[in-house]
Order: sequence, then C-alpha cells, then structure tokens
Amino acid sequence: MLAMLLASCQLAVAGAVAGEPDNALQAELQQSQLSCASRPVPLAASARETLLDFYRQQGSERAWNRARLASLLTQLERLADDGLSPETYHLADLRRLERLSASDAQRTACREVLASHAYLQALQDLSWGRLDPAQVEPIWHSQHTPAPSRPSGAPAFATRGLDDLAATFEQARPQFKPYRNLRNAYARLRQQPLPAWPRIADGPLLRPDKRDPRVPLLEQRLSRAGYLSRTALRPAGADSDLYDPLLVDAVETFQRDHQLQPDGVVGPATLTELNISAAARRDQVRVNLERLRWLAREMEPSMVLVDLAGTRVSYYRDRQLLWQARTQVGRAERPSPLLKSRITHLTLNPTWTVPPTIFRKDKLPEIQRNIGYLAENRMRVLDNAGNELNPHAIDWHNPHGILLRQDAGPKSALGVLAIRFPNPFSVYLHDTPSQQLFNKLPRVFSSGCVRVENVLQLLDHLLADASPAERERIAEIHASGKTKNVNLPHAVTILLAYWTAEADDAGRLQFRPDIYQHDAPILAALEAAEH
Repeated sequence: MLAMLLASCQLAVAGAVAGEPDNALQAELQQSQLSCASRPVPLAASARETLLDFYRQQGSERAWNRARLASLLTQLERLADDGLSPETYHLADLRRLERLSASDAQRTACREVLASHAYLQALQDLSWGRLDPAQVEPIWHSQHTPAPSRPSGAPAFATRGLDDLAATFEQARPQFKPYRNLRNAYARLRQQPLPAWPRIADGPLLRPDKRDPRVPLLEQRLSRAGYLSRTALRPAGADSDLYDPLLVDAVETFQRDHQLQPDGVVGPATLTELNISAAARRDQVRVNLERLRWLAREMEPSMVLVDLAGTRVSYYRDRQLLWQARTQVGRAERPSPLLKSRITHLTLNPTWTVPPTIFRKDKLPEIQRNIGYLAENRMRVLDNAGNELNPHAIDWHNPHGILLRQDAGPKSALGVLAIRFPNPFSVYLHDTPSQQLFNKLPRVFSSGCVRVENVLQLLDHLLADASPAERERIAEIHASGKTKNVNLPHAVTILLAYWTAEADDAGRLQFRPDIYQHDAPILAALEAAEH
C-alpha cells in the first residue's frame, strides 16, 4: 500500500495521471516562449521541434520528477568545468521553480518544458559546441570531407539517460583526450583565485646576468604564476635588479610553456606573453575548450593532423598516434588556412612555381637588386605557355606575362617532396632546405604552405597500404632526382586546425601565441551567446 501511495504521489508531482492526456504539457509545447522564467525564454521553431521529438520518445509523459530535476541542476552547475555558463541553461530559474506545488498545473508544465529545453541544449552544446564554427572560425572542407552536420531532433540517449544524468552528460562530452585533459585543467583553474601580477614595461633585451630595474617585477610575475616557489625566492638584500640564474631558469620554463624560444632572453615576444593577465589566460582556456568540441567532430580514425598554432604535424592510424614532427607554418600576414581535405598524390623531387604574391613581394625585389639571384637559386623565367625566356630580356621594373620556376633538388624551396591535397588556397605539405628553422620558436616562416621536418618519414606512413613493388618504384623515382607525380594507393584525410591552449596528462597547461588573432572573436561570440 505504501509503495502504491508513493508511486501515485510521484505521478502527481510529474503533473499527469497515467493514461490521460497531459493537456497542460501539450499546451506549453505549442508556446513560442516560456513565461515562467524570470525573463520569457523564446522557443525557436527548431527548439520546439526538438522538444516535441523528445516528448514523442517519452511517450508524451513528463520527464522531470523531483529527483531527476535535482540531478539536472547538479549537472548544469558542472557545465562550468566545460567553460560553459550554467546560467545560459536557466539554472537560476529552474532552482526557483524547483519546488512548485503540483496543483499549479500551468507553471509546472512550463517548468517541465524549461528543464527539457535546458537539458537538450546542454547536451547539444557539449557534443557540438556552443557556437557554429562556420560563423566564427570556418574550416574549408573539400567535397570528400564535408563539414560535420548537427543533427535535428533529440538524441536517443537523452531519453534513455534520464535516470543517470551524470553518465548522460559524460556521454555527450567529447570522448577526445585533448578535450578531457584541458577540461580537467580548467576545472582546477577556475576554482583558484585569480592571481594579479604587475605589468612589465618594454625596454631593451634582458639577458642573463644583466641588471635592469624591471627585474623585481619579473620576479613578482613569475612567483605569482607559480614559476618561483617561496623557497626559490631570492633572499632579502640580494641584488634586486640582477637577472640571475634562478630567474633565468624560471623564464626558460615559462617560455617552454608558452611556445617561445627557451633562451632565457626577455624580449618583445616573451614580454607580450608575460603581460597577459590571469583572467585572459582563463578565457583562453574557455575558447579552446570550445574549439576542441569542434575538433573532436572533425577527427577520423586515420588521418594527418596539422596543429597550426603548435607548429607540429601528427599521423594517426586506427586512432593511434604513430608519428609526430615539427612544422613551419604561415606568417601572420600570410597565414596557413584552416581546412580539411584528402591527400591524393605526391610530387617527388618537385619543381617550384613561385606563387604571384611571393613573386611580387619577395622575389621581384631580389631580382631588381641582382639579376644573378635567378641563377644562384636555379630559377627559370617562363612565359604563360611554359616556354623559357631570357631573363636579361625582361623589364624587371614592369614584368608582365611571366612566371618563375625553381628547378628540383634538395635546395629547392620544396625540398625533395610535396604532399598534395585539393584546396582553393594552393597550399600543401612539403620538405624544406631551411632545416635550421625547425629549432626556432615560434615557427612561423612560410607563406601559407606547411613545411614538415623528416617529411620522408611521413611518406612511409602514407604508403603503408602500398604494395612492395609500388614502394620500390617510388623509391627509385625519388633516387633518380626526376620530377614525377605519384597517386596514393588510398587517399588520406588531412586536417589543418588551430588551437592555442592544451594540457598534458598531468594537467599542466601550455599556451601558444595567438599568431593569427583568432581567439578574441571566439571569446566575444561566447560571451554574446551567454546573454
């Protein structure tokens, strides 16, 4: 008898009697806005359709008894660890409405729909991102690698998971290690008070063992960010303006954590990163949690991933990281594009046809200064039909209808290999004779293409499915020095993506300079979406 009484009470709380139509709920689902919130919540047609789909899966029954609603509020609170604002999901209103009397049929129906709306929106935002990347940081997609498409309607796991909402929210989160690591780091970061540190003024390069009046501020800055422990602080009375080995070590660690050359020299790039506030760093992590939600949807089991801000390339096969190397990417004024495509073929021992922008901005001034530059760099002058021209017959102060082509060879700008994939930007991965630049940071030296260290190792991975005979044939072409295009046995997906913060397995945060200035627009869009 007691069990039957409890069951009937729970149904009363839910606001419906089994077997009877829930007219209040159906009426609320037809409204264009929910009026029980402190400010009316508009429901777009797509949101109403998602809600209707959810309740169809529910058999038109209400989802939120008191136990489920309390669990939902807990999970909405925890969205803060994902860099999402819980208040975006009407947390305060749901708390206020949590203990409505069951006799208030209209308001309990409104609360029911408001809770479902918040729930479904939260699951979608965790799975796909709060923002549409096409609007704030678009990635170009080839016809064979279309952009992920957000599904319409309510996901089936939303209905199945109502009695274990913690597991359901975990299922919605990307099952993507970089996201999980960064989320864990952010969860700890946001629980800590934001440290304040002084701004360090511009000035001459600060080198080890030199004196500078800015050194005490540098010490404060490193200490407050955890790069100098209390036991490592210099004793009172020490030379306060001496840039000593203790501070140099701390600066080098800071530089490594911020994708800077770890040389201990405090110059403009290091000063820029030192002067970014703790609040801005926390926002940077939020921005990159959003990016990694997008990136998780773009990942495929086997692919080449180019991390543009981190200047590295990775090869995955069957979700396992098999190879990684350093890269050189486009300068800020000539950025490498964000794109997803399929590697279809290779050029062995490539010649290099100089793109118009590089010809105009880089090569033409060199030729005007010294026409011998062409011979020194094994460059030929061609007309548009490919006929070779006499460089001495060209008016280099007003050239028309010509192009430059550099002969193949190890000293060619493309080195011994170019890796090709369809895209409208005329970019590709390639070898480079500028091997010494791989030891620099940040490695932003190219005009948009991506230079790859140890590129022949990547070639081995791309040819993993080739027959022994095909691999031998390609090796012979490569050894011959002849220029030849070779199709891959199977096309391989490539993604050029951009993110400026990540965390390792231990939760240590690492930041990269925002070389392409993409972070601020995403942060602004996230903040706008919260209001």
